[in-house]
Amino acid sequence: MKDDLLIGLDFGSDSVRALLITADGREIANSVAPYPRWGEGRYSDAAAYQFRQHPLDYIECMEKVIKEVLKEGDPSRVRGIGVDTTSSTLCAVDKDGVPLSLGKEFCDDPDAMFVLWKDHTAIAEAERINEIAWNSKCNYTLYSGGNYSCEWFWSKVLHVLKVNPRVREKTWSFVEHCDWITALLAGSSVKNSRCAAGHKALWHASWGGLPPKEFFTAVDPLLTPFPERIGNATFTADTPVGSISKEWAVRLGLPENVVIAAGAIDCHVGAVGAGIAPGEMVKVLGTSTCDIIVMPSIERCIPGICGQVDGSVLPGFTGLEAGQSAFGDIYAWFRRFLEWSGAKVSLSDLEKEAAALPDSQVLALDWMNGRRTPDSNPLLTGAISGLTLGTTPPMVYRALVEATVFGTRAIFERFKEQKLEIKSIKATGGIAKKSPFVMQFCADALNMPVSIVNSEQTCALGAAMFGAVAAKVHPDTCTAQRAMESGCDKIYTPQRNCDSRYALYRQFGTVMEKF
Repeated sequence: MKDDLLIGLDFGSDSVRALLITADGREIANSVAPYPRWGEGRYSDAAAYQFRQHPLDYIECMEKVIKEVLKEGDPSRVRGIGVDTTSSTLCAVDKDGVPLSLGKEFCDDPDAMFVLWKDHTAIAEAERINEIAWNSKCNYTLYSGGNYSCEWFWSKVLHVLKVNPRVREKTWSFVEHCDWITALLAGSSVKNSRCAAGHKALWHASWGGLPPKEFFTAVDPLLTPFPERIGNATFTADTPVGSISKEWAVRLGLPENVVIAAGAIDCHVGAVGAGIAPGEMVKVLGTSTCDIIVMPSIERCIPGICGQVDGSVLPGFTGLEAGQSAFGDIYAWFRRFLEWSGAKVSLSDLEKEAAALPDSQVLALDWMNGRRTPDSNPLLTGAISGLTLGTTPPMVYRALVEATVFGTRAIFERFKEQKLEIKSIKATGGIAKKSPFVMQFCADALNMPVSIVNSEQTCALGAAMFGAVAAKVHPDTCTAQRAMESGCDKIYTPQRNCDSRYALYRQFGTVMEKF
């Protein structure tokens, strides 16, 4: 077993990462490839909350990073590949499961491309889904925190169908990014991710899978054919989709017996890579955040979160997700704001100056891309108050960091209110590794130690773990975790009390929600 190799593929918002790792957890190589079309700003319009990605970005970059990591290891020893992606990131496909944007007719049509998780063009459609769900005999949003989001599957499907008749006419179905990639690699039909379907598409075992056709027809008759075409069967990420297709085996230089595991959402897979266990919260910190916990069972619905789904994180456990629609994106926005005249700004320099400052009257809200949890509201916006003629950029930056961290505390408080015990916290992602300032703020705000996961590719590591289980290199996911997880390399402990500042943040939010 120690000679077996696994590949984890992590499709993030801006790039794809590949990790080549042994079955006993030795990281051999990793590679990152930014999406070129996305990087050029094609097909997106931030002012309109439209964020779309071309499938060629995924295909070309995936091939590049896999070939790159295989330079450091023997391809014949690769046993399995696991995949995670952002979600809900979906695309219209034809009857053969091919994204419409891969054809000449729709190659430049954003509505025929993957609608990225943070696309908020479907606010009206989400409101319609909530209206019907809340007035139905069965409230199908119960296990989605009680509120369906414009970031999720059916809102985006309905939006594309309504606004683009040409795309609607040629669309047979819609597919999640993680399900399309695994089907592409295996040359197989789509196997729906339990993780994506449960958290983003209203799937739940208690009502037999997806809601009935009548529910979707009540929302809008345009949705009527799609639940049946998508199907009710779902698969946890330790399930094999199939072996790699001959075409992709040749393209990547891999043997044809490499097993492709079912896909899942990046943050959930990252929590597995971090070694998540009951009683532990894993924070995945990037452009947005996800806060993941698992429990052996839970008999009540937790309000205001992003769902609770059996097997969505660890097979055999209920996975619960919460998170923020913007985190690192807010810091990146502030840098772009300061660079408007063309001058270059260093966030690390801003952090050093901000860290040396005392708390001030400057307050901020972290809702610049709406509020995901607790209690979803995509219409909310960010805000900064307490500005004077003496306010400096480091003061504003400190307030923005404080706001993002207090957004995390609001999620933490919701879990506590619901009697969900959290004994420890782990953090992973680029910000967790690169920003001591932000992570110390996290420990202070949560009043708990925060351990930083050692691996810099935790999502890809979790994907590789699932690849190992699907390929029967390890018998189950918990065993794969014990054999392959990287451990933690740093712990931030609380150094000050933030309760009074957090109270001000909540008061500010209460006032701004009325506007």
